[in-house]
Amino acid sequence: MKRIMATLLGLGLIACVQAQSDNPFDVEVIVDFHEPWALAFLPDGRMLVTEKKGVLYLLDDNGRKFTVWGTPDVDYGGQGGFGDVALHPDFENNGLVYLSYAEAGVGGTRGAAVARGQLREINGRDTLADMEVIWRQYPKVLGRGHYGHRIVFDDDGYLWISSGDRQKFTPAQDMQSNIGKVLRLNDDGSIPADNPFVNYRSQDPLVDSTGVFGEVWSMGHRNPLGLAIDLDGHAWDMEMGPEGGDELNRVVRGGNYGYPVVSNGDHYDGREIPNHDTDDSFIKPAIWWTPVVSPGNMIVYKGDRFGWRGNALIAGMSARAIVRVELDGDEAREVERYDMGARIRGVFEAADGSLYVLEDERADSEGRLLRLTPK
Repeated sequence: MKRIMATLLGLGLIACVQAQSDNPFDVEVIVDFHEPWALAFLPDGRMLVTEKKGVLYLLDDNGRKFTVWGTPDVDYGGQGGFGDVALHPDFENNGLVYLSYAEAGVGGTRGAAVARGQLREINGRDTLADMEVIWRQYPKVLGRGHYGHRIVFDDDGYLWISSGDRQKFTPAQDMQSNIGKVLRLNDDGSIPADNPFVNYRSQDPLVDSTGVFGEVWSMGHRNPLGLAIDLDGHAWDMEMGPEGGDELNRVVRGGNYGYPVVSNGDHYDGREIPNHDTDDSFIKPAIWWTPVVSPGNMIVYKGDRFGWRGNALIAGMSARAIVRVELDGDEAREVERYDMGARIRGVFEAADGSLYVLEDERADSEGRLLRLTPK
């Protein structure tokens, strides 16, 4: 009954938002990529773009792509490969670029990692120098799914990382693991003294309580592929649900979002998961979707060019759309959905308030970069 009612509600929502036939922006195709995943704007207007197979490109004003050297080896396959890219808040002075990616471990295990390096020109080539890994998923596990590994800096300079459950379910509730969590770190990967679990101690005297606990800001997440900071400085995550039940959550200090104990979706093999309303000990999502939108990423729009200041923009892969959501304190509501005709991996805001969009794939391309400007 839960799935039937949720599907009817979701279908009604889709019928409403898809009635918007004319998008309020013009679309310019910039350049083609192969499995693009993320984008970051340099202060001079150039862009860094990751491709999932392990290439980082620098894109100039004329749409020309130049390979950036010195990047880490990635473990490509399934959902794994190169992930996110972000600039240090003081990039103009220190040149630091942060990358997330899947890396191989021993015995066929894998996990996400975050590394940083300084962008320089060395021997005429754009290069990330002095690369160092500052964070790793623990433990590494078998499989190539649910890495999460979105990264974003907040206004205070803290680094936030979304860490997926790696399709292992229960570690999302396990404080001896940093998977299935949202994490908050200093810019060098060290643990802020005011994180909620810095002084956490396991009840098992044989467990070393000095490990990953301090990194954790919140837990009970499945596959958070959207991570953004709103205008008030609060973090939000957008995560893929199982069979149904994609979630938008306002990420609160020490919060537990319930997965896999509760979810508004069910397991792919048909086993039901109790929904959020059955257990008040977990934080309920601000919005959930069935049918799903399959988030690629999420931003909070901070410009004035579109009149959407403070709204969340969610890249929808199965939705083949950009989903616009109004945020109001702890609450949120979907207000419009813009049909893009392709799976959308990411939406990004430029300094001038225009939007850049990375397609995940379409019939005639493995992923184009688009520029959106108001009509």
